[in-house]
Amino acid sequence: MVCGMIRNRHQRTLAVPPAHAAHLIDDLATPGGTTWPSRHWPALRLDRPLSPGATGGHGPIHYTCTAYTPGQHAAFTFAPDAPITGGHALSLLTGPTPETSVLRHDLYGRPRGLGHLTWPLAIRWLHDALMEDLFDNVQTALGTPPAHPAHWSRHVRVLRRIRL
Repeated sequence: MVCGMIRNRHQRTLAVPPAHAAHLIDDLATPGGTTWPSRHWPALRLDRPLSPGATGGHGPIHYTCTAYTPGQHAAFTFAPDAPITGGHALSLLTGPTPETSVLRHDLYGRPRGLGHLTWPLAIRWLHDALMEDLFDNVQTALGTPPAHPAHWSRHVRVLRRIRL
């Protein structure tokens, strides 16, 4: 199985303007923060507060912060040992109306080594579930819990059971 370029986007419209949700991007890697779904996923840990040059990751996935605009955008490049060459970013954008905003996560890159197999079979599914849990946390922190919270697929539940 050969996997080419990866482009993976998750986004959710939030029922608040960007100014009311901005603190949740800043909260992303804060110990005890409400954004990262650490109840079900390995904690996001960085070697310093979220800022360019901060290194860390979650579980076996490591990266370095390459850009950060407080309350708006955080971008990361995967570490050389990651199964993907590339990066990912979380951005808070103006929504379709002045009272809304859009939280967007983009992952992009090319698999390398075992990533050609692990991305399509495991990492993608786990990543998708983690992102939806994160977005649910954001909505809940804003006082507007999702009407239909994310549910893990059977595939994700099996992968989590075997610790992939």
